Amino acid sequence: MYLVWAIVGAVIGAFVGEGVAGAVAGFAIGFLWGRTSQLRKDLDDARRLIEHLRPGTETAAPPVPSAHQVPTPTAPAAQGMPLPPPTSPSPSVPPSLLRRQEPSASVAPGAVPPGVPPPTPTGPTLADRLGTAIKHWFTEGNVPVKVGMLVLFAGIAAFLKYASDTGLLRVPMSVRLSLVALAAIAGAAFGWFQRDRRRAFALSLQGGAIGVLVMTVFAAYRLYGLLPAGWTFALLIVFVAALGVLAVLQDALALAVLGLVAGFAAPIIASTDAGNHVALFSYYAVLNLGILGIAWKRAWRVLNVLGFVATFGVGTAWGVLRYNPALFASTEPFLVLHFLLYLAVPWLHVLRSPKRNRAILDGCLMFGNPIASLLLQGALLDWHPMPLAVSALVAAAIYVAIAFAIRRRDDMALLRETWAVLAVAFATIAVPLALSASVTASVFALEGAGLVWLGFRQGRRLPRWAGVFLQVVAGVAWTIASLFHRHAADTPLLNASFIGSLLLVVGAGVGAWQFDRHGMSRGASSLARIGLLVWAVLWWLIGFVNEIDAFVIDPAPEAACWLALLSVTGLLLALACPFARKLDLGVVLAFALPLFLFASLVVVLSAANAGIQWLSGWPLAGVVAMAIAGWFALRGVAAHRVAAVAAATVWWVRWLAVITVAVAIALDRAPQLGEGWQLFARAVPTLLLAALTLWGARWLALPLTAHRRDIRHAVGACVALAMLVAGAVALGTAGAPSPLPFVPVLNPVDLLLVAVLLFVARALSDEAMPREVRVARPAVLAALFFVLATSMTLRGVHHLGGVPWDGAMAGSSLAELSLTVVWSAIGVVAWVLGSKRGQRMLWLAGAITMALVLLKLLLVDRAHLGNLFGIASFIAYGLLCTVIGYLAPAPPRQIAAESSESSHAS
Repeated sequence: MYLVWAIVGAVIGAFVGEGVAGAVAGFAIGFLWGRTSQLRKDLDDARRLIEHLRPGTETAAPPVPSAHQVPTPTAPAAQGMPLPPPTSPSPSVPPSLLRRQEPSASVAPGAVPPGVPPPTPTGPTLADRLGTAIKHWFTEGNVPVKVGMLVLFAGIAAFLKYASDTGLLRVPMSVRLSLVALAAIAGAAFGWFQRDRRRAFALSLQGGAIGVLVMTVFAAYRLYGLLPAGWTFALLIVFVAALGVLAVLQDALALAVLGLVAGFAAPIIASTDAGNHVALFSYYAVLNLGILGIAWKRAWRVLNVLGFVATFGVGTAWGVLRYNPALFASTEPFLVLHFLLYLAVPWLHVLRSPKRNRAILDGCLMFGNPIASLLLQGALLDWHPMPLAVSALVAAAIYVAIAFAIRRRDDMALLRETWAVLAVAFATIAVPLALSASVTASVFALEGAGLVWLGFRQGRRLPRWAGVFLQVVAGVAWTIASLFHRHAADTPLLNASFIGSLLLVVGAGVGAWQFDRHGMSRGASSLARIGLLVWAVLWWLIGFVNEIDAFVIDPAPEAACWLALLSVTGLLLALACPFARKLDLGVVLAFALPLFLFASLVVVLSAANAGIQWLSGWPLAGVVAMAIAGWFALRGVAAHRVAAVAAATVWWVRWLAVITVAVAIALDRAPQLGEGWQLFARAVPTLLLAALTLWGARWLALPLTAHRRDIRHAVGACVALAMLVAGAVALGTAGAPSPLPFVPVLNPVDLLLVAVLLFVARALSDEAMPREVRVARPAVLAALFFVLATSMTLRGVHHLGGVPWDGAMAGSSLAELSLTVVWSAIGVVAWVLGSKRGQRMLWLAGAITMALVLLKLLLVDRAHLGNLFGIASFIAYGLLCTVIGYLAPAPPRQIAAESSESSHAS
């Protein structure tokens, strides 16, 4: 009844108020009116019941227990005395009220039904708690202060806005920055005084305050030009020193890290682009000496690593941007100094660590320092082999010397062995530097494979891991060779660079094979075989990519080569999958196939932007290679269900992309076809794959018929997504059918939408769909049909009525009239069929549609009553409602029967 009054109020409000606001207000007033009427009736019933239950009234009914109370027997009953007969209720009491309070006939008064626990009171709801909290806030505590703070906040906000608008806040920038700096200094001082009581708070406040000071100085210098470079640099040094002192005094690592970050950022912040690298590296040397001093007292590894990364990172960046050979004499001493500093820092870290952890090494510095120093030394020497070989020999001699110096320290055995290994490594690197790097890479790769084989043959770990390390060294050697070698006079696939990369692949492949045959099933052996496999695949790709980049010039052959390379790589990995003995390696090989199939899909889509036609010329050869390699690759991973399903899914999606791209490029060369036909042609491959998914699952799963069901589901999900995308694009497309005339429904865009609807209907009824989805099928199809009918109507208005396909469509009287007629026709058909067939949901859908059309008439179409189209909208709706009243004036019999049953029950 509430809804009836609300709808009546909305209709009256729409005409009286002349707009949406009037309709909304009328809806609210009608709803409140209905609710008030019902409350008045309930109140009268309750009042009459209270009058009859009042004590002293002759016709009063016995008190009735509430729903949450259990009646207890009276005293006479407990003593065995007879009870007086109950007084019959007054006939004027509403029977519905008494009936709701009558106890069950099967349970005696005063007894709890067996097996039923006593009811427990429920707590207040979230809305109740929220209302109570708001009430308490306004009624408890110091209410004047609370209200005053709210008003004050609003007043201050209003004043700030007024001052900003009128220019009262134009304070000089120097004054603003000074105030910020003073506040930061006060915060740092307050944090210092609170260091004993609230340590975490004090440290955070000190670090934040000094960080604010650093940023303030930066802003004063770089953004506003209020400080010269010299003063800026000096202030930054002071702040960094203050952070360091505070960190040491309070044993606070966080402050030390913050000070170090600020210290390394200071020269960058205060840089004047003068390029004085001597001052820069001198300042960094001072900072690193400070790190060395802290390392003498504290075992703060984070500080050591941060200093190393910042020093060598900034040094590398400067070298890339500013270095030239003329600066070698002024740069080399700093590189040597920092190399020696970070050679000593790990030793101090071991000394200052707890006694039980003396053997813990900082691997980042132990191995990162020599590698970074060697690479920077090579850059300073312009990669001349002989000087670089001499530098490697000097580094090897230094490591030998310090390892010899601590030879008697048993507590530093691991440190001594590490330095000895580094000495051997630098001596080994020095030998091939004067030789061809490609030859060195080949030798190292094959030597590493031999060491891995020998290590498993002899049961020794050191040769095996030395062989793995040599694979990495071989890769570095090949990279160095590629920096100096050019392909100008080489033969494709028959040159030293490519053959060297293949030897790297062979070495890594043999190592992975040995670890798969003889290694452990997990742990370091698992990481080794997977890592070697990835290393082999990486160098396989690098070798071929270099060849493609050097010898293939045109975009079309290049795309074909990329497609063939990825397809053949996936094939080789899939063929190796059945021969893997360890589960982890087999899984990696299996899942590598869908990964490479996806990479080839990316190549196909990327080539579409270049206008490459995949079904002609060299690209067609790449597609043929893709088809053959993919077919045999799928058979190789058949034993791994998940990988096989994923690979088959990507396989079909890739074919869909290839054909769709080919069709799209062919259509671009046929401008005489209208937009509708082009869209339909682009969607044809998706429709064909959808048909194959629904009715040809056996062919879809070849050659993986054992996983037919899973492949059908996965491919079907992808096709459904593509179908929805095509449908969404078609809904928003005008779709000119040139060179043919436009015919409603029988035009390419409308036919595409109908096909999408039919496929969706078939898919929703498929056995693979969950039962909940199949139950909701009628509602989903009804909603989609409504959307499609709307799109078709607007498209017909555009082509036949000349209304532009843009924002003007919403203000067109013809469009509104057409939608009113079409929606009303849909509602009438659903209403009548639902009433005649007794289908409740169909009748309800028709009723809701007619209600929406009525709301549209009141809110939208009434603005067009000044023209014929608006008048026709109202007339058409009235006529259709008349048709409904003639054909199906009442709801379906099923609904009527249910309504009568419910009324009788009440």
